[in-house]
Amino acid sequence: MESGAFVSVKHESKTTSTITIKGILSLLMASVNESNDANNRVISLGMGDPTIYTCFRTTTVADEAVADKIYSHKFNGYAPTAGLLQARNAIAEYLSCDLPYQLSSDDVFITCGCTQAIDVSIAMLAYPGANILLPRPGFPIYELSAAFRHVEVRHYDLLPEKGWEVDLDAIEALADQNTVALVIINPGNPCGNVYSYNHLEKIAEIAGRLGTIVIADEVYGHLAFGDKPFVPMGVFGSIVPVLTLGSLSKRWLVPGWRLGWFVINDPCGTYKKPKVVERIKKYFDLLGGPATFIQAAVPRIISQTGEVFFQKTIDNLKHTLEICCKEIEDIPCIFCPYKPEGSMAMMVKLNLSLLEDISDDIDFCFKLAKEESVILLPGTAVGLKDWLRITFAADSSAVREGMGRIKSFYQRHARKNSKQ
Repeated sequence: MESGAFVSVKHESKTTSTITIKGILSLLMASVNESNDANNRVISLGMGDPTIYTCFRTTTVADEAVADKIYSHKFNGYAPTAGLLQARNAIAEYLSCDLPYQLSSDDVFITCGCTQAIDVSIAMLAYPGANILLPRPGFPIYELSAAFRHVEVRHYDLLPEKGWEVDLDAIEALADQNTVALVIINPGNPCGNVYSYNHLEKIAEIAGRLGTIVIADEVYGHLAFGDKPFVPMGVFGSIVPVLTLGSLSKRWLVPGWRLGWFVINDPCGTYKKPKVVERIKKYFDLLGGPATFIQAAVPRIISQTGEVFFQKTIDNLKHTLEICCKEIEDIPCIFCPYKPEGSMAMMVKLNLSLLEDISDDIDFCFKLAKEESVILLPGTAVGLKDWLRITFAADSSAVREGMGRIKSFYQRHARKNSKQ
């Protein structure tokens, strides 16, 4: 689910065309190719795809399940537009394990990754004059989808001094009768936040009082490794209708398989009216879902993946996060206000006053790529200028070496009175 809204990038006196996050990362890679130091391997701590590192490989259960379905020759045709029934049943059971009520296959629609689930959710809610509340910083594909649907975007801030919690007062102030949804990303991308039960309950109560619904982006669901356990927003479905968006991508480490879901959590039937459900079903008739054989493999993937596999991923992330945080302490120009408790990324504040000839976060990232062959994502791409997103879903040697190069970059560009 690594895409993004349009961002204008100005670099070396040239303003590029408006591009996506992937476009920014592509430009950064092109800058690496122009580097004079060919001995440095490229270290990417900017792309949210852990599979480029061998320590983040999916379980053999997933590989074997897909292979079995391919060789069965039973799943080479079209799947139903809402998805294979067995896959929808498996996802309903999987999500229901953490809920106080039971989902059914009728609540589940299979999507081509979580990105398509995002677009479906906004398409279903769009009407002239509608607005949607999005977090800042956040995952910018929401802005892109809203722009195509002519839905007004209103940003509420996440508060770094409070572990990137939602500014609840801002939600109350921003919402009006045309607010169609409040988007919550938990565990958070790009901040690595994990929200407590109490905080999520307050969000649900506010949304319920405002008469809107919650879109819960849980693509990093269960990737929590701090003091707070992952709590799905659907737990509060009796307070406010929740559209849960997720996928196999991150927890099973298969982002390229594009297997996602769009799930209606509405045990009271407030949102799930016959006309709404019929509209959703008709919309899915326009879409192409994931490959049929991957859908067919879902029941086995979900039911037979052991906790040992999940724990290994968590342990790897905790280990590389510790390396990252320790190295940051030795780089004066960046500061992490909140140690991540989940997902695979963190936000760090860039102190430009300690640097010479660096104008902003985009300039920092381009010069870092060219001089050190290290890729970071400028914070502007996710809504926070002069911040950086660092992805720590990499092997430990890459994180350590990458952070070491960032330190060298700082020392080279440090103001004389601030160099340490």
